[in-house]
Amino acid sequence: MVVKVYGGAYGSPKRVIACFIEKEIEYDVVHIDLFKGENTTPHYLNLQPFGALPVIQDGDYTLYESRAIIRYYAEKYKSQGTELLGRTVEERGLVEQWLEVEAHNFQPPLYDLVIHVLFDGKEGVIPDEKRIKEDEEKLARVLDVYEQRLSTSKYLAGDSFSLADLSHLPFGHYLVTSLGREYMIRDRKHVSRWWDDISSRPSWKKVLQLHPYVF
Repeated sequence: MVVKVYGGAYGSPKRVIACFIEKEIEYDVVHIDLFKGENTTPHYLNLQPFGALPVIQDGDYTLYESRAIIRYYAEKYKSQGTELLGRTVEERGLVEQWLEVEAHNFQPPLYDLVIHVLFDGKEGVIPDEKRIKEDEEKLARVLDVYEQRLSTSKYLAGDSFSLADLSHLPFGHYLVTSLGREYMIRDRKHVSRWWDDISSRPSWKKVLQLHPYVF
């Protein structure tokens, strides 16, 4: 059965779509326009009561929160497509560790930058320059930790590409494109090497080709 993914034009749903392509899972995208408030309709809120993206429907099974979704499908189809969870318990632990780092340290300041630089600009709101500077400083500190880690490891969780790396792609893409802050990657040798590696994967190129960003 083909899985429905809601909101493919935005960042977090692309995390799910990239996982599906790596795991060779068939999917269809259901388009949701945040600017028209389509995430606040009774139908959508019945699927995702917080109105956030994405949510998936797999037959009678509904699941939201992008990292929960990619963990679920990487486990469900563990023997299919790319191994994304690690081959040992220890590798799995590192994948989970860096997924948590991405969720709690990497994404928050970057998401805030997207809201204040891109979203507010689109809505005609004057950006908060003080907050933007604070977000950049927070993100720089995170990337410094990554630089150290990636000086001794090809990928964040070890020698193999995993969910820990994949999860960085949607908002990392904003950083190097729409936000105009690619230097934050390029100024760090090992982070730059890692980003070039993960962002050149066929799965991610296919995501960008089939599901362009809305902004």
